[in-house]
Amino acid sequence: MDAKRVLEEATAHQDWMVGIRRELHRHPELMYEEVRTSALVRRVLDELGVPFQFPVAETGVVAVLGDGQGPCVALRADMDALPIVEEADIDFRSEVDGRMHACGHDCNTAMLLGAARMLKAREPEIHGTVKLLFQPAEEGGAGGLRMCEEGVLAAPAVERAFGLHVWPYLPTGHVGSRAGAFLASAGVFDITVVGTGGHAAMVHMVVDPVSAAAAIVCALQTIVSREIDPLEAAVVSVTTIHGGEAFNVIPPQVRLGGTIRSLTSKGLQFLQKRLREVATHVASAHRCEARVEFPGHDYPATVNDASSWKAARALAAEMLGDDAVHEMTPMMGGEDFAYVLERVPGCFVMLGVRNEAAGAVVYGVHHPKFVVDEQALPIGAALHVGFALRTLAELRAAS
Repeated sequence: MDAKRVLEEATAHQDWMVGIRRELHRHPELMYEEVRTSALVRRVLDELGVPFQFPVAETGVVAVLGDGQGPCVALRADMDALPIVEEADIDFRSEVDGRMHACGHDCNTAMLLGAARMLKAREPEIHGTVKLLFQPAEEGGAGGLRMCEEGVLAAPAVERAFGLHVWPYLPTGHVGSRAGAFLASAGVFDITVVGTGGHAAMVHMVVDPVSAAAAIVCALQTIVSREIDPLEAAVVSVTTIHGGEAFNVIPPQVRLGGTIRSLTSKGLQFLQKRLREVATHVASAHRCEARVEFPGHDYPATVNDASSWKAARALAAEMLGDDAVHEMTPMMGGEDFAYVLERVPGCFVMLGVRNEAAGAVVYGVHHPKFVVDEQALPIGAALHVGFALRTLAELRAAS
């Protein structure tokens, strides 16, 4: 497989992918609500003549290409949007109030559909199976876990898996990743601090959960600053505080929420343990009670298989040039492709979409002004094709 030729072929489909991406961008849908998005994916797959399974994990789609004789590789794209009001200055802004593709999942989906088109044209040379995983609910819904639990990695068994995600901190035409732990194990916490409310002028008659909550926020910061090895990564972030409605009333309770992160599941469990202990005892010292919960899912760390990143890096260097491939440091963002990489070796790769000349300035993912350079779409599609074909060839040679 000639990597540069694959990129040339993908570039010929750029307008087609841009059209798909913009349709998705205009109609963003939140986790497990990707009804219109999923219908678009299925419509395109039907037009391409690519068979698929639906539904998987409610709104997910799994497409299959190849002759089924030999190894199996999976490629994944996430589909859901975020509850953000879009402020980007583009003419295809979100048409859904309070919803926006602020993490680029519309691009990820369009790139995988582009790969589907190219792989279908090359299907006679696919000796094995390529599964395309169009996944719902990456943004907090653990859609990757549900897809795994519903058997997308079996029949035939997936031997390697690759995920690709647009990234505004790298220039268009550049990619990055690393071997080992790349993204964090992540969880959510919810603390309810319960006291006794009353008149704000009669503080001796109440048990104040506001002051207790403030003390808890400060005390939680010492978990990382005084209990974690400075050479290890950890995050404890309080991101929400809710309590009280009137200036002269001390409320009966205050709620705190936020996230904890570590590059290992063991580290996340330690943070959970210490967060519970600190919150409970600080509240008790203020004559309050702290009820600590960890709702939702504990995401595992995203750990890249070293040989898979080596292969992905070599492909990207051949396609884009050595200077366009970056060894990245670990990041504390979470990613539920981690559930796939817990089960099969593979790699999660970031694709640069920053291009100031094209209006794609550096607003981070999850920002209301997040903009991508759509010239990156054919690069992503070409990389997907390369991941699949190169890996199948390597697996056949090793068998």
